[in-house]
Amino acid sequence: MELALQVEKLNKRYDGFWLHDVDIELPKGCIMGLIGENGAGKTTTIKLILDLIRRDSGRICILGEENGAESKDIKERLGVVLDECSFPENVTAGHVNTIMRRIYRTWDEERFKGLLKRFSLPERKDIKEYSGGMKMKLSIAVALSHGAELLILDEATSGLDPIVRDEILEELFEFIQNESHAVILSSHITSDLEKVCDYITFLHRGEIVFSEEKDILLDRFGILKCSEEQLKNLPASAVKGCRKGQFGVEALAERDKLPAGLTVDKANIEDIMLYYIKEGSECRASL
Repeated sequence: MELALQVEKLNKRYDGFWLHDVDIELPKGCIMGLIGENGAGKTTTIKLILDLIRRDSGRICILGEENGAESKDIKERLGVVLDECSFPENVTAGHVNTIMRRIYRTWDEERFKGLLKRFSLPERKDIKEYSGGMKMKLSIAVALSHGAELLILDEATSGLDPIVRDEILEELFEFIQNESHAVILSSHITSDLEKVCDYITFLHRGEIVFSEEKDILLDRFGILKCSEEQLKNLPASAVKGCRKGQFGVEALAERDKLPAGLTVDKANIEDIMLYYIKEGSECRASL
């Protein structure tokens, strides 16, 4: 399995926050969703991968090469989309084409103009007249037009309407049809991640809770509906979090650790994230 990204024992400490021993492996041909609450360390991790801030320790390998000060060639192979459009408001998409042509040796003007047409983006209108969705699609068009092999998107779909988000997800899915490509997508919209991601990495308070294949996660966990007494009698390792309801208890549980006869519904990625933050032992103590 060839990796597009390998992160090992990555550490970064700030006053009041510690990104601690983060390990991530993203195979080529795959999309990884990065989830976690605000302040969990998602953006810090992305900035470290992009070498925008200096890591305290750890190793980052991008597309087979160590990331560091002499990584100009690696950066040309990355496409980056952040949560805000980074282009000046008084330029047009045509101006952006001219600028990028001078920055990237691999800039593909035909590809860029094709994406402008596909995304219905006017080439001669000032960016200040674009909607939020149009600005995001412009950023993605740029990221896809210089031969990038790894796309990194940090909250790129937040605040966009479902139609625009779906267009962007479709473009990402098409991008990884080339099996030498890969995508990291940080988002609070877990339903989007569930549509396209192969892997899910969950950061909580600066640490990796899990980094696993999405389908394995969805098969492994379910939402258990039971009484408080039934919950207390379950193996401690089976329950990852719970909440009391009007008619009993709902808990995130590992299916293969549960006895037969209990009612277990499907869990989605948002369920897993929300329940996982509260450990089963803490949940039991509150009952």
